[in-house]
Amino acid sequence: MANLAAAKKSIRADKKKRQRNKAVKSTLKTLIKKLNNLIGQKKQKEASELLREVMSALDKAAKIGVIKKNTASRNKARLSTKIAKISA
Repeated sequence: MANLAAAKKSIRADKKKRQRNKAVKSTLKTLIKKLNNLIGQKKQKEASELLREVMSALDKAAKIGVIKKNTASRNKARLSTKIAKISA
């Protein structure tokens, strides 16, 4: 166990950050699964609407450091491509 006050504070801060990161990642995974289900069902209009939410959530997660910027960008590009394919 930590002895210094600063180390104890770091443990408390890390616990809060871990909880926040876990919640954000869980939300992202849920949104992406919903979007992939819509894509699988070839529901292009609903998928396009949900894509806006997913992109926003990815950007926010990248902004606060839960995921890296390039990871968010890559996911957005792949999802956009999938939606474009079902409309073609």
